[in-house]
Amino acid sequence: MGGNSSPFAVLISGMVFHLSSHAVNAGYRVESFGRVESTSVLAAEIAKNGDRGKVWVVADEQTAGRARRGRVWVSRPGNLYATLLLVDDFNPGQAATLGFVAGVSLIEALGRVMPEVVLTAQAVKLKWPNDVLADGAKLAGILLELVPLDSRYNAIMIGIGVNVTGSPAGLPYPATSLRQIGVDCSPADVFEALSHIWVDNCRVWDRGIGLDTIRGKWLQHAANLGQNVHVTIDGDMVSGIFETIDHNCHFILRKDDGQKITIPTGDVYFGTVASVHTQS
Repeated sequence: MGGNSSPFAVLISGMVFHLSSHAVNAGYRVESFGRVESTSVLAAEIAKNGDRGKVWVVADEQTAGRARRGRVWVSRPGNLYATLLLVDDFNPGQAATLGFVAGVSLIEALGRVMPEVVLTAQAVKLKWPNDVLADGAKLAGILLELVPLDSRYNAIMIGIGVNVTGSPAGLPYPATSLRQIGVDCSPADVFEALSHIWVDNCRVWDRGIGLDTIRGKWLQHAANLGQNVHVTIDGDMVSGIFETIDHNCHFILRKDDGQKITIPTGDVYFGTVASVHTQS
C-alpha cells in the first residue's frame, strides 16, 4: 500500500519508523505516515482492501485518535501512535487476549529504552486491562478492535499509544510521558523495541495455547495487585481487593465478605471512592 493512497492518511516529512530485524525475519511489515485520522481506522481500511496482515501502521500524529468506550486519545506530535493489523480466523475470545500480549510486549519494550533505575523508581506497571502507568500516571494505552472481513476471517487492530515527549493536560486523571520521567528516547526507539519483543510474545501466546504464560508475565507487572480497587460494571461501582486475573485474563475482585466476582470488562480505579468519580 502506498502512503498517499488513503483519504485517512497524509505522508508528510516526518519520522521514519523501522522494524527490528527480528520482526522483519518473522514476516512483519511497517507503513509509516505523517498525519493520519487514526492508525486503527487506517489499518481497518488496509484490511478491507485485501491485506493479509502482520503489518504495523505507525504515524507521527493522529487527528482523531480513539480510546476505549468511544473516548478520544489526545494525539500530539512527538509521541508513538501505532496499530498492528492481524488478519486471521481468531474467534473473539482469542482475539481479546491479544491485548494482554500487547501489554506485556509494551512494558518489556519500555524496559529496553528506560534505564533500570528509572523503571523501578517510577513504578512502571500494567493497569487492567489496557494501560501502562508510571508512578500512577497514564503513560500508554492499548485499544483492541475486531472487524469481521468475511465468514471466516477477522481483522484485529491492536492500537498502541505511548506518551514519549509529552502528555496531554487538562485530563480528569494524571498523565505523564517518558521525557517527563527522565527518559531520553524517540518514538522510533520505542517502536523498534516493541516490534522486536512482540514477535516472541506472540509466538508464546500461540493462538491462546500459551496464554497462561502471558498471564503470568502480565501479573508480574500488575498495578495494585492485592490492593483495594474500584471497578465500574455497566455503570455500577463495586469495590474490593484485586485478587488476580483468571485463565481468560478476566479481572477477579474479592469483596469484603469474601465473595469473588469475575469481571470480563470494566473500568478499574484506584484511590478513595470519592475521588474515582473524577477519573476517566
